[in-house]
Amino acid sequence: MAAHPRIAVYPGTFDPLTNGHVDIIERGLALFDRIIVAILENSGKHPLFTVAERVGIIREVFADKPIVEVETFGGLLVDYVRSRRAHVIVRGLRTVSDFDYERQMALMNRHLSSDIETVFMMPSEQYAYVSSTLIKDIAALGGSLAGLVPPVVDARLARRREAATTRRA
Repeated sequence: MAAHPRIAVYPGTFDPLTNGHVDIIERGLALFDRIIVAILENSGKHPLFTVAERVGIIREVFADKPIVEVETFGGLLVDYVRSRRAHVIVRGLRTVSDFDYERQMALMNRHLSSDIETVFMMPSEQYAYVSSTLIKDIAALGGSLAGLVPPVVDARLARRREAATTRRA
């Protein structure tokens, strides 16, 4: 490892974690010495999984990769990045509309902290259309998530669907 480790922060809600997220994290490991997956604590959203569940899922998926850390944060992203002694924010891009939004956020983050860079990564082609919102919709309607989410996410979503079906019956 370098004298100054290259630490990147990959922020998001990860509700739920998709194979697109996993792909970006795994490919990011070729670029950085450590990646901190930072789950935003955002009470304004209505997540399917609690923050603790999302932390547990990501830790389980990356249990064999100790250079992937999972934490939660609130407040300004640049403050959190600085507190972790990182200098890079990793963001995934799937669409042009993603780019428009992420570009604006990257420029604001640079304005707030000029020593922190944003690196955009596109997921592999087979995950370019996968979003957490679509995953939740497919899961709610009982569709197959095979190949779209890690097995632990698929299993947890199936249990939630079964519990909801049992409550309605």
